[in-house]
Amino acid sequence: MTSAVKTAMERSLIFSIAVVYIALQLTQFETLSFLLGGLVFAAILVLLPKLKGMTLWLTIFFLVTGVVLLLLQKVSARIWFESAGINVTIVTLFLFAPLFGIPVRLPEYVKALKRFYEVNLRSKSALFVGTQLLTQIMGVFINVGSIPVVYQMVFVKPQPGMTQLLANAMNRGFAGAILWSPYFAAMTLVTSALGLSWSSVLPYMLGMAILSLVVSWLVDYRELLHAEPEEPKQPIEKKERAHFPFGLGVYLLAAIIVILTMERVIELPMVLLICLAALAFPLLWCLIKGEMTVYIEGIKNHVTVTLPALQKEITLFLAAGFFSGSIGVTKLGSMVPSLLEQVPLPVAFTFSFLTVAFIVGTSLIGLHPIVPVTILAGSIDPSSVQISPIYFAVLLLGSWALSNPISPASAVNNLLAGLLKKSVFEVARPNYKYAGIMAVGLLLYLIVVVRF
Repeated sequence: MTSAVKTAMERSLIFSIAVVYIALQLTQFETLSFLLGGLVFAAILVLLPKLKGMTLWLTIFFLVTGVVLLLLQKVSARIWFESAGINVTIVTLFLFAPLFGIPVRLPEYVKALKRFYEVNLRSKSALFVGTQLLTQIMGVFINVGSIPVVYQMVFVKPQPGMTQLLANAMNRGFAGAILWSPYFAAMTLVTSALGLSWSSVLPYMLGMAILSLVVSWLVDYRELLHAEPEEPKQPIEKKERAHFPFGLGVYLLAAIIVILTMERVIELPMVLLICLAALAFPLLWCLIKGEMTVYIEGIKNHVTVTLPALQKEITLFLAAGFFSGSIGVTKLGSMVPSLLEQVPLPVAFTFSFLTVAFIVGTSLIGLHPIVPVTILAGSIDPSSVQISPIYFAVLLLGSWALSNPISPASAVNNLLAGLLKKSVFEVARPNYKYAGIMAVGLLLYLIVVVRF
């Protein structure tokens, strides 16, 4: 089998999973769940030889353990196929959500943003906070693609004494996007598993995003004060002042409003709404702007570059979903409340603390947060540990976000390491203090703002 045929087969399997999932959601035709599960098993087996290192061994572990658990439970074939399909929403999201980022890369927007940076963010603190905020906003729409985009703006000229600080800002800005973006796997997984709408958790997650900005600035405040001073600059004339690109601001705001409106008007799962919006809205915007060449190139890049680069994540996520399904069948989640009752503290607090520790601890050793989050979201009933679904969602999303900057396996840390020519641990290490304080902040935020 030639390389071209293999590539075509891999793409066809991934697209087929998304198509069958959408058809299942629209028709609720039960037979499609068997087809969907079969496609997932086929995709894992086809993509498995392409995996290496930790990802390969984790995928094999999830598959083998899941098979053993289901065999021991002697479940029906339907359970096998349903377990295989648990994380197909994420594959569907990978196919469509990146399309929202195509208009963000329009040349006029990128040029205007560079000018905005050069003219307005002249103090160290403004540059640091502005970089984190812009990465967060851009990350919501173009995911990890926000890192090279912001990097090109920030490091268009040397930043003496600010290299590591700006890397911290981009890293934490991306973590802030994880908190509230409707286009990320984190939000899709958590809200789908807990039966919540995105709008129901959005106010709480925006509060967490603001908290992450404040904590990040406080953690690096001393370093910002001691950063090498810049050379004196000529004052900027009023007529030279640059503003945030109006068109880009309108596009970003409109994309959020479209999703919020569709969620309230159309009774479909959030993933399907995102698919519809991602197909129509960026296309309409590029048509209006007369930039169809950029749109077509964006589609080609997504199919030929972005999706192939995501194959190892797709395989791992599908295997993790199958594993979480097998865990759910064993009813291990029902044992958690009785174990927590042995601790002389409120069950909700003990569970919250252990959840943060579990997700952050496993991320430190290189495990992707989707694995523990999938297991917890799929096997724990929030009421059994005396918390609400909203509380559980904020807990899981917050833990995922704060673990991302310190994980040696995160795409952002590895991307920044390559751009800055440093080891991944050099990039991650300055974020340990941030993650520790954010963990405490998350627990306090849950108790004071969200409540049980």
